[in-house]
Amino acid sequence: MEALVYHGAGKSAWEKVADPELVDPTDVVVEVLATTICGTDLHILKGDVPETKPGTILGHEAVGRVVEAGAGVRSVSVGDRVLVSCVSPCGQCRYCREQAYGQCLNGGGWVLGHLINGTQAAYVRVPFADLAVHPLPSGVDSAEAVLLSDIFPTSYEVGVLNGGVRPGDTVVIVGAGPIGLAAAATAKLYSPGRIIAVDLADSRLEAARRLGADVVVRADENPEDLVRELTGGLGADVVMEAVGVPDTFELCTRLVRAGGTVANVGVHGKPVTLHLEDLWIKNVTIRTGLVDTYSTPVLLDMLAAGKLPVAELATHRFRLDQIEEAYDVFGRSAETGALKVILTAGS
Repeated sequence: MEALVYHGAGKSAWEKVADPELVDPTDVVVEVLATTICGTDLHILKGDVPETKPGTILGHEAVGRVVEAGAGVRSVSVGDRVLVSCVSPCGQCRYCREQAYGQCLNGGGWVLGHLINGTQAAYVRVPFADLAVHPLPSGVDSAEAVLLSDIFPTSYEVGVLNGGVRPGDTVVIVGAGPIGLAAAATAKLYSPGRIIAVDLADSRLEAARRLGADVVVRADENPEDLVRELTGGLGADVVMEAVGVPDTFELCTRLVRAGGTVANVGVHGKPVTLHLEDLWIKNVTIRTGLVDTYSTPVLLDMLAAGKLPVAELATHRFRLDQIEEAYDVFGRSAETGALKVILTAGS
């Protein structure tokens, strides 16, 4: 088959590789019908994720059809169309029993495109299939459902739920890329008083308005002053970091009110300064996390009911064999306006 293979920092290639095979009885092999590119993939390509070794097929998001299933698989069968989750839980260890699937101790967690071959390929082996793949209703579009592999559960769990968004809250989302936009859409479900989106790209701020932000502000136009003005000097109840760079994290800690919460969603490749000299007295909670995907079944139900604005995020479409072009477009999102690029098999 053909797949996108990582060859070290700054290097990847669409090339022929061996087809995946079942390894454990809990595995399935899935024919990829739709996949996408994540900001985390860009971090891997930059060399920010040293655990990913050269020779690994990238990608951790897909919708596909099961073509092989191990003898131990109970939840799906050959021929089923499924959502492939970005997290593969064993279901047995302490963390999995607590639904902290991202911290799986038995070879699961975030492994696809990270520690084992991933989904940016014609076929992918998915371990721990009973919890890692989800059957899709016939009426759900593959190219829309793929956005529930990662960005919607990540934004919802690590941003909205970890942030503790409540009715009436002032919520600030720093970074209006795909994760930040999905956070705006799912935060809206909790009736906050206002959602403020911060970004440098006007096109992304426009998208944030469409997806639930009440106020938008460029990052270079004093968002701290705006938040103070809108909150009577108090600061935001919940601030979500959805970029993954030191400056934006430090901005979040300045925007949050005393007693508020900073929910870090961004993937950080460099050290960040934690200004405890300012924060120690403010009763601030800082939450970090890797998505666990325990919310995926609920989000799938919402998608099937037409309650999630996933189509707004899919700005560019490519064939799977055009993935190198898709990476270029996604990597230059400030110029191209790309939010999520969707890659589908065939023409």
